[in-house]
Amino acid sequence: MRGNVIDLAVGVIIGGAFGKIVTSLVNDIIMPPIGMILGGVNFKDLKISLDPSYSGDPATEPLIRYGQFINVMLDFLIVAFCIFLLVKGINALRRLKEKEEPKAEAAPTEKDCPYCLSKVPIKASRCKHCTSQLEETPANA
Repeated sequence: MRGNVIDLAVGVIIGGAFGKIVTSLVNDIIMPPIGMILGGVNFKDLKISLDPSYSGDPATEPLIRYGQFINVMLDFLIVAFCIFLLVKGINALRRLKEKEEPKAEAAPTEKDCPYCLSKVPIKASRCKHCTSQLEETPANA
């Protein structure tokens, strides 16, 4: 149980750090060239004002910040793609391991009674159906 909790904690910490790396990648490396190609647009500044006549505090102005939403969606797509690749790789390794380890056949637990042809436990000396004395087999010896 402790190992699972520690694994989960490590996963959460690494996931948070990975999220910050992806956010920086999107905001600092991917979006500036895209904004430059689109005419010097900063995606963080893209917004729609819901009240054009608003004259109050700019911090409380009602806005739809669709540029920031585009950044967050790109963050999500990158993280989702990386998780997809990770899960696909783990599944491929699991399938490879299963192919390497052939499954051993289970030892038989029953045998046929030569008199009534019913199934009886392999270690039985008499048939439970017809009560016949069964021959000694290598499994019984």
